Amino acid sequence: MVKNTAVGHKKFWHSFRFASQGIVSAFKSELNMKVHCGLAVVVLVAAVVFRLPLASWMLLLFSITLVLTAELLNTAIEATVDLISPEIHPLAKRAKDTAAGAVLLTAVFAVLVGVYVFYHPVMDWISGLMS
Repeated sequence: MVKNTAVGHKKFWHSFRFASQGIVSAFKSELNMKVHCGLAVVVLVAAVVFRLPLASWMLLLFSITLVLTAELLNTAIEATVDLISPEIHPLAKRAKDTAAGAVLLTAVFAVLVGVYVFYHPVMDWISGLMS
């Protein structure tokens, strides 16, 4: 049996459109997603200003991706729980709190990476201002 590759190719590209719609939807509806994206922009601008090396960029991009992914998964879990259990239920609360905990954990990791990456460049800049 011969597969219709045009149909498969079309479905493949549709999956990117659906994924993009999910990201945009989360950005529009979730304050935390907007906050994380705003902070990511600030961090990336700072990386340009301090002319960070490639390895530091990779750490920052990894951390940003991890936080945004956790936020997207948290949003998906919350929406699913709300659909399945619109009433307050202890298991629904546990699912939502656990997903939020994953976001918190990745955000703390990202802050630690930021301190690690920016500590010396910022200290060097401050000492340059003092002299």
